Amino acid sequence: MKIKICGMKIPENIYAIAELKPDFMGFIFYPKSPRYAEPLDMEALKALPRRILKIGVFVNASLDDMLTAIKKYALNGVQLHGTESEDICYTLKMAGLLVFKAFPVAEVSDFDATDRYEGTCDFFLFDTKTKEYGGSGVKFDWRMLESYKGETAFLLSGGISADDADAIRAINHPKFTGIDLNSKFEVEPGLKDIDLLKSFLKEIGK
Repeated sequence: MKIKICGMKIPENIYAIAELKPDFMGFIFYPKSPRYAEPLDMEALKALPRRILKIGVFVNASLDDMLTAIKKYALNGVQLHGTESEDICYTLKMAGLLVFKAFPVAEVSDFDATDRYEGTCDFFLFDTKTKEYGGSGVKFDWRMLESYKGETAFLLSGGISADDADAIRAINHPKFTGIDLNSKFEVEPGLKDIDLLKSFLKEIGK
């Protein structure tokens, strides 16, 4: 199971999270987010082991703005959390970047939106549908995941907390590949609770 820890911005916290060896670390480049990462500490990023891939989270940003941040911070990939087109996804994928496309989920029919993105992304990310772009701390009904019939692997997001270890382990969808952890493991926006994360990752076998 792949682990993505998102909403990072504080240097000391970045160093501490790196010790937990997540697969991906997410940095939010959406100015309206309380976890907005700019400017990021360059030394903290350079100190990350290569195995931890740096993912920039964007919401309807222009291609130029994304490429600027990607180059500035040597990002390994992008997570697109708005209404970005499949063409944008494919362009970034062809540029050698790992591409996550987020889809808000409230009902089974929401999975239909993934169809036209098949082949343009490395991963889908299923998050709870709210008025905001992620970070709500609210879960959707995970039983609906059974209705996803696509070919692209997905990560589960949206309100995952330390109490969900058993439910996470019970997911047996063939395309389920990991989880995205954020607000339920925070002391405050952008500051993760290291002990809580460490305990949870141990519970799920990481």
